[in-house]
Formats: sequence, C-alpha cells, structure tokens
Amino acid sequence: MEALRQDDPRRFGPYTTLARVRESAVAVHFLARGADRDGLALVTAARPALASVPAFRRRFRSEARTAERLAGGPVPRPDVSPEGDGLWTATAYVPAVTLSEAIGLAGPLPERAVRVLGAGLAGTLSRVHASGAVFQGLAPGTVLVAEDGPRLTAFGPLGAAAHAEAREGGQLSVRLGYLTPEQVEGQEAGPASDLFVLGLLLAYAATGTTPLADGPAEEAAERIAHGSAELGSVPVGLRALIAGCLSKDPADRPTAGSVAAELAPEGAADRAQGGWLPAVLAAAVTDQAARARALEPPAGPVDDGPRVPPVEERTPTDAVPTGAALPDGGAPGHVVPPGGGHDGDPGEDSRTTRFLGTGARTPRSDRATAQLTLPEEVTNTAPPRLPAAGPPPAQPYAHPAFTAAPPALPAAAPPAAAPRTGPVTGRRALLTAVAAGAAGLVLGGAAVAALGSDGSASATTDEKPTAEPRPALPGRPPEPRWTYARPAKAPAPLTAGVWQDRLLVLTDTAGATAVDLRTGRKVWERADAAGAQSVLTAGEDLCFLAAPTEFLWLSPEDGRIRHRVRFADQFDGVPDMKVAPLTGQSGSVLWFTGSHTVTVRAPKPKKGKKRGKDTQVVKAYFFAYDVVRRKEVWRVAVPAGRAPGTPAYRLIAARKADLVVRQDAGTLTPADVRAGQGKAVFRCFDRTTGKPLWNRRFGTVAPGGAAAGDQEGRLFGAVGDDLGAFETGSGKPLWTLNGTASSVFGTPVAAGALLHTTNRDQEVGAVERATGKVLWRRSTEVPAGDGCPALTLSGSGRTLLAADASQVTAFAAADGRRLWKFQDIGAPAPEGAAVTAPYRVLATGKTSVVVQRERAFYAFPVE
Repeated sequence: MEALRQDDPRRFGPYTTLARVRESAVAVHFLARGADRDGLALVTAARPALASVPAFRRRFRSEARTAERLAGGPVPRPDVSPEGDGLWTATAYVPAVTLSEAIGLAGPLPERAVRVLGAGLAGTLSRVHASGAVFQGLAPGTVLVAEDGPRLTAFGPLGAAAHAEAREGGQLSVRLGYLTPEQVEGQEAGPASDLFVLGLLLAYAATGTTPLADGPAEEAAERIAHGSAELGSVPVGLRALIAGCLSKDPADRPTAGSVAAELAPEGAADRAQGGWLPAVLAAAVTDQAARARALEPPAGPVDDGPRVPPVEERTPTDAVPTGAALPDGGAPGHVVPPGGGHDGDPGEDSRTTRFLGTGARTPRSDRATAQLTLPEEVTNTAPPRLPAAGPPPAQPYAHPAFTAAPPALPAAAPPAAAPRTGPVTGRRALLTAVAAGAAGLVLGGAAVAALGSDGSASATTDEKPTAEPRPALPGRPPEPRWTYARPAKAPAPLTAGVWQDRLLVLTDTAGATAVDLRTGRKVWERADAAGAQSVLTAGEDLCFLAAPTEFLWLSPEDGRIRHRVRFADQFDGVPDMKVAPLTGQSGSVLWFTGSHTVTVRAPKPKKGKKRGKDTQVVKAYFFAYDVVRRKEVWRVAVPAGRAPGTPAYRLIAARKADLVVRQDAGTLTPADVRAGQGKAVFRCFDRTTGKPLWNRRFGTVAPGGAAAGDQEGRLFGAVGDDLGAFETGSGKPLWTLNGTASSVFGTPVAAGALLHTTNRDQEVGAVERATGKVLWRRSTEVPAGDGCPALTLSGSGRTLLAADASQVTAFAAADGRRLWKFQDIGAPAPEGAAVTAPYRVLATGKTSVVVQRERAFYAFPVE
C-alpha cells in the first residue's frame, strides 16, 4: 500500500478511499471505507482512457451482470459503478493472499488444506457450470487463500486483461490461465476443461510444482496434450482424484460436484473451521487485516464531485511511476502480506478469469495466452519497493508453458535501448487493445511502435518474403510479413483495395497511395486522385478508382493518371449526375446507380386560368459500365430513392445470365417503405441487356437484413432470428437455420458447397448450401455487441477470417478449428484519442491477407 496521490479520487460513490494499493496497465486499486464507516472495500477503477472506449464499457456492464448472477459463497458480490460515474467495482475487503504467494511463503500445503482449497474451488465451478458458463483462467494468481476458506477473484468487469506484467523488449504478457489437452489440439474447451486445470492447481498446491508444465512452452504444451503426469510427490489420499482430473479425454474427468464431495463431504466451509492454514499464512493474513483496519480516511473535507476526472484532465502517462509494482502473478488489489511484494484482489477484478457468457448454450472457449506491447518506458522503471524488514517477496507463478513467448521485434525496429525515431505508442493506445482482451490474442503492438515513417515498413523488406510456419502455441498468429501505417498528419483512409495481388491501394481526401504487397513499402502517392471511394482492377495494366464525379485509371507503376472520365462528359442525357456507391463488379463490368434532376414544365393553362408551377423531378438509372473498354454497356430507368434521389443498390448475386440487387434501406422513399410492409424488395436484371426481370420479396427478409446469393439460384437472408435459403426463381423456401433470440445473422459467404455464417452472438460457422445442415459453429469470444463479424475467405479458401471492432479471428474453413486471433494496440491520434475503428480483412493471393485498422495495415501469411 501507499498513500493516495494528489490526483487520486477521494470518493467512488459511497466509498471513501484510504490508500492506493497498486496500479496495473488498465486499472488502479484502492482500499476504501463504505458509507457506514465500518466495512472495508476493495475498489478497482478502470483508467479513464480505457473507460472511454465504448467496446470496453459494454463488456464491463455485461460481465458485471454475470458476476452479480454468480455471486455467493467464495464469489463476492460486486458493487458496480452507476452510469456516468466512471467504471469501477467494489467488493467487501477480505484479508487474503494468493495461492502463488502462499506457496512462496509456506511451501506446499498440507493435505487438509489442499482438500479445503479444492472443495471450495470445485463447489464454485459446479455453480458456474450449472449456469451454462465455462470458467477460464483458474490459476495460482486467481485463487485467494483467506482465513475462512478459498476465494476466487472476480469474474470480469475489469477482466482478464488486467493480469499483466512487463517483459523484456517492451512486451506486456497477459496470462489467461492454463492450457488443456483439448485446447492444445485446437478443440473447444468445456466444463471438463476446468476440471483439468483444477487438477493442475491442486497438484501445485500439494507439491509446489505443476505436473506437465516444466521446460519451454512448446514442449510443455506437447506434454499437456500427450504426456503422463508425474504425481509421485502428491499425497496418496489425493493422487487418484488428481489423476482423474488430468485425464486426456474430457469424458473421463469427474464433475466439479463430485470432486467437491470427495474432497470434503461435510463442505469446504465446515472443514475450514478451527483453522486450515499453516501458521505462517495465518499470521500473514492476520497482520494484513490489522494494517488495513488501522487506516483512516484522509484529513479534510471529502469531495463529492465527479468520482473519476474526465479523460482530458487525467491522461495516464506512458511510464509506470517509480516504485510502483509492475503487474504480477497475484490477483489485483489485495493488501500486501508481510514480506510480500504482490497484490491480490479478493473482489471483482481477477485479471485472469473470464466468463464467456451464460445461457442455454455453453460458450466456446479459447486458447490461454496473449501478449500486448508496452512502451519502452515501462520496462525501464525501477523495481518494486520492498518492505524494510521481512522475508523476500513470494515470486508469482509464471511457468513458461502458460505465457506465450513475446513475438520478435521487426527487423527495422530500433534496439530497446535506442531512442525511437517515430511516434511513441502511448498507454492510451495500449488500453484500447486491452479493453477487448480475449484469450488467444497476440497483439501487433511491437510492429505499431516501430511505425511512423511513411516511406518504409517495419518488418520484412525482401522482395519475396516467405510465409511463417504455423505458431507452435495455439492462438498465436504468425508474424506479419510487414506492417504499414499512414502518418498521423495524413487524412484517414476512405477505402483500401487490392490490385492484381501486387498493390494495396489506399485513398483519402488528399490523394491515393500504393503500397507494394510483397514488401509493405510505399510505391507512389498521387494528390490528383483525391476523394476516390472505390478501388477496382481495370484489366492487366491499369488500376481503376471511382470518385464522386469521375472515373480514374492509374498506372500501377507510378500512379500517373492515364485516363479520366467525368460523368458529365461520358453519360449523355444525365447532366450533373449524382452517383451512389458502386453496386458491384464482375470481370470488367461494374454496376452503379446515378440520378439527376429535371424540370417538368407546368402544362399550358386553360383560358382565364393561371399557369401552374414547374416541378423538379428526379430521374434515376441503373448502369452497367465496362472499365476496360471505358464504355457504357447499358442503362435502365429505375425508381428514384429518398432525397436527393439516387437509390443505392447492393449486389446480392452476379450470375451468368442475370444479377440480383437490393436497394439500401437508407435510400428507400417513405412510399417504398410503406409498400414493402417491413420486407425487402429484391430486383433482378438481365446481365446482357439490363432488362428488368422481376421484383420479389423473400420470406420476411427485412430491408436492412443480411442477404447474399450464389451461382445456383439461391438467396440466403436473415429471417427474424433465423437464416433462410430461398429459390430466387420462385421465392420458394428451401431450408431454415434456426438461431436464438439474440443471434440475428449477418451477411454469409458462399464458398464451394459451403455457406459460412455469422451472427450477433459473435458466432461463425459453416453449413451445407444445398441443405442448411450445420457442419460447425464457433465463437470469436468477443463480447456480444450490435454487429456481426464480417467474414473474409482467404484466396486458397482454407482460412476464414472474422473481423469486428475488437479483433480478427482466423478459423480453418473446413472444420472450424480456431487458428489464431489478432488485435493491434491502435495508433493514437495526435491529441491522444484511442482508435476504435473496426478491423477489415482483404484477401491477397492464395497465401496472405491484409488486416486494416484505420491507418495501420498488417500482412499475414495464411493457408
């Protein structure tokens, strides 16, 4: 503990802060006294910059509700901050040490203590599993040892991402628990996975070491999946039970309830009565409690104003203050025991524990390692201060098998001790990445930190970089072949596209830029191509850009404009044409809508009558245009849209003989909306002549609902909570994929005989296109929000990538194996605002993809 600092809040709701316990990359932990002045509380407050991120606020509220539902016994009930009062949780203060600290202070626990520990944890797991959730991240740093029994640190409002520690080279390692055999093999984790981890934890408590977990991370993962656990040092009375928990086959492991009953038939609480801790641990807990009770509120009036200063007034620095403990293996927030150098939280913020959700379906879990990047200043801070007297601090449990090795810094990055030549990635950018923290991530912060020079990439610069091998640890993405970022002074990109698998072409309000897809180096930049909103291919030799008033053809070699066609010159009879975003392209032909306004003169009045007023009428057309021949193929008149009148069409399917489109809901006129009665109207045109063939509704697909088509004449659309397939020729339903009340399907992607699906439950899957039979379904494990992950299939068709506002998740397209996750730390704007733009994926060739997050681009090898 240390005294409050000048700018620390003195109040959080009804809680008066007494001391600063510690701070981590995402939160500050305070010891506080409640309104009744009798009870002590642990308040965990998110840093203001993190609290300002919408995705994190949503996750905070959602996981707080989960913690409240599961509160009771060894799970403390959190008091959660009200809206508008920052983000914080408060739980009753319980003097405790983490299990890792307990082993460091007292060595292996006696058998009776292990039984009390295991029975308490197993009882909590039994409640969790009964709710339909899977508890992930059970580890020595998330278990608290208190006088009356074990406690589990919190279930998520400040989440797993808070459990972080600085590593050499500027890395911030986030441990999200132990791996299990099924996770090593790329399978889903379920309740039985928690029992495997419990077996490892009990063996650690009984012996001070963890079976299967010695040596390099890759070797440990192999032993976890296939090796035999050495339990000779485990007490005989516990050996069979722990061996059962460590069975490779999840079906052979006991249930949590049966473990609790076998370890302590009378219950963990009863067995703990009369003292269950070794003397040294009991003394540490008692001393901790005495020192906490001795604290008094600071002198002077207590400010009842805003609880947490706004972000602009309270921006965290990039360096951890001298003397502040770096995050470690303990749980956040609890008071340091005598001679202990770690902090733990008996309350809400677990740092390693995540609840993935509750409900009828068991949530899908993921791998258990993650990495972020810290600015260099963090790794150069002084070591934590130690008490003046007492034994050395207990070391946190951090076996290499459970912490992914930091990714190598890009070749172009300066040494850790050298001064940076580009902008320093601030903690605020780091917090954006931490906010969405999910198991299995490796974040691209090391690359981002080296960016800033627009003329060079931060990684591989060879002409033909080779693909990285698949990572040895599950969940870790391959190293980017290169990274590229637009400078902060340049406008944010309007769009990005791939030309002939050779160039990444970016457009913004200042011009167009081309980046070599082999090296990540900028090739050219053209200011006279500013404002283009689409990037397409125009044959083998030219790059095509569509701007609001003209079409441009650029040389891929130097960006020079070879041809320029202004709409006013090209499209006769449509003066001052306004063009909507392009509908789509197939081959050399693209389709788009345009409109213009004409004056209709009032008819000549009858004798003795006044002449009426002229009227303005919008005329709209649907065009087909050949970008290679630079020639209009056909145009057809279509109904005008909402003012200013241009209807925007989206391509649903481009087939050999026809094409199907749907008008964007935002451009429908009020009359169209009324006529549609809540259903979308799809239009079909002859591909050769543009002749309208039919207008049709399909089931109850809404005007804004997801829809896509295939070459066999099927249309797939979101029908309420379900996904339906229809025959476009007749409108006949073919099959229905049932969802849940919250699923709401997004736009699917057809690939061969499969249809890849996505929904708002953050699930990605595959079904047979012909029958709708489900082949696999997996979760991205991003907290549910308003949108669905956007799907992109790699050029080979073997990797499916799901992108949203939080991360990119890669799956094996054939069987849904979760391959890896990626999340960058964001490039802060000059004023320090965090980047919250969603991720986007562009397929480039058969073996790579480019991931975009606003100004930052990463080229990843994929299958």
